[in-house]
Amino acid sequence: MAEQQEQAAPDAMMTRIGQVVMLHHGGDREEARGRFLDLWGEIGEGGDPLHRCTLAHYLADTQDDPADELAWDLRALSAAEELTDGDGDVAERHRSLAARAFYPSLHLNLAADYVKLGRSEAARSHLRRARGAAGALGNDPYGDGVRAAIGRLELRLDGAGPSHGGPGEDPGSVEGPGSVERPGPFGGSGGETLGPPRQCP
Repeated sequence: MAEQQEQAAPDAMMTRIGQVVMLHHGGDREEARGRFLDLWGEIGEGGDPLHRCTLAHYLADTQDDPADELAWDLRALSAAEELTDGDGDVAERHRSLAARAFYPSLHLNLAADYVKLGRSEAARSHLRRARGAAGALGNDPYGDGVRAAIGRLELRLDGAGPSHGGPGEDPGSVEGPGSVERPGPFGGSGGETLGPPRQCP
């Protein structure tokens, strides 16, 4: 009974995060940001790294200031690194594999952040790390989308692609598909990935 309750709690938090992601995708950015911050307050700086990684990843997309977006994306990466450090039990190893599959998207988002901040060398560094981690992606729409986004940002940084979007547009910030319908923490079918790429440069 206690074991079932322990398993239900992480699922409940992921469901709550997924509900706010849907709210954000529906266009209510300010409300989503407030609710994400409330959830962050519940989880806390020392909370479950998978929850912190997922929440910070999506919280970044609600920020108005690129420096704030970068700060949240760095928190997401730091939490993912906590998940992939050490050798836990079978459940922890499964969560570690899920986090590794998220690294390409995490580094891609950081590269896009640095592009917005005019820090091209930092952007290139994270883009190389995204490309290096892409082997963890499956041959599915999620993996294809992340790999394509990496390629587009590589072209842009090499000067072969468009340097910017329209007025007031982030460098290629295109929302991915609704994460609650995907397998993983929002879909509840095993946590194969942590969600879609938040930005597709």
